Amino acid sequence: QVQLVESGGGSVQPGGSLRLSCAASGSIFRIYLMGWYRQAPGKQRELVATLNTGGTTTYADAVEGRFTISRDNAKDTVYLQMNSLKPEDTAVYYCYADIVIRTMQDLVRGYWGQGTQVTVSS
Repeated sequence: QVQLVESGGGSVQPGGSLRLSCAASGSIFRIYLMGWYRQAPGKQRELVATLNTGGTTTYADAVEGRFTISRDNAKDTVYLQMNSLKPEDTAVYYCYADIVIRTMQDLVRGYWGQGTQVTVSS
C-alpha cells in the first residue's frame, strides 16, 4: 500500500507565497516521476509541474517563472514553491508519483494524493 499525503495549502492574498509538500509512504521500492496537478471548480485537472529522477522539470506556461518544483529523494517528498500567486491559481492541488512497490518490482504505477486547497483572494 502506498500513500501520498499533501500539506501546505491554505488561503493567501494575491502576490503571496505558499509551499506545498507531498510525502510518499508505504511499501515503496522506487519512485520515478513526481509532480503536481491542479483542478479549479468547473475545470479539468491540469498539469502544474513535474520532476523526474534525472532532475528534468516541466512547468505549465501559466506558472513558469513563479512556481518551483523540487524533491528530497531521501524523504520520498516533493515540494512546490509557489510565488507571486494570482487568483487564477486558486484550485485543489494534487500530488502525483510514478512508484514501484516492493511486491511488484516489474510494474510502475501512478499514485495520487488526496488534494490540498489553495485559495488566492484579496
